[in-house]
Amino acid sequence: MDVPFLLSKAQMRRIEPFFPLSHGIPRVDDRRVVSGIVYVIKHGLMWRDAPKGYGPHKTIYNRFIRWSRLGVFNRIFAELAGKAGEPDRIMIDATHLKAHRTAASLLKGGLFPDVSGAPRAG
Repeated sequence: MDVPFLLSKAQMRRIEPFFPLSHGIPRVDDRRVVSGIVYVIKHGLMWRDAPKGYGPHKTIYNRFIRWSRLGVFNRIFAELAGKAGEPDRIMIDATHLKAHRTAASLLKGGLFPDVSGAPRAG
């Protein structure tokens, strides 16, 4: 199994109590699938671009959607954040984008100016 990232066994032990119980058919390896979910989200990939070692992309996607709707990930994050204690420092991101002054003129001429010579309406 060739996977670039895999949660450790200790990490899995911390989050396993929040997984829903399996009903009937046993689930595919939780460690592999959850690692695939983390990998896809961390790298901003589309589900179908997940490395094959994590299993079928449809399985990874379906598990993410199903567990998100059940609130599994919210409970995991809340528990992990609660055990972290008070942070030593807090940072606020004040990133903003400034539009260049010529950006407003794009609306007048349009993004693709008309070079056909045909008369314009308006």
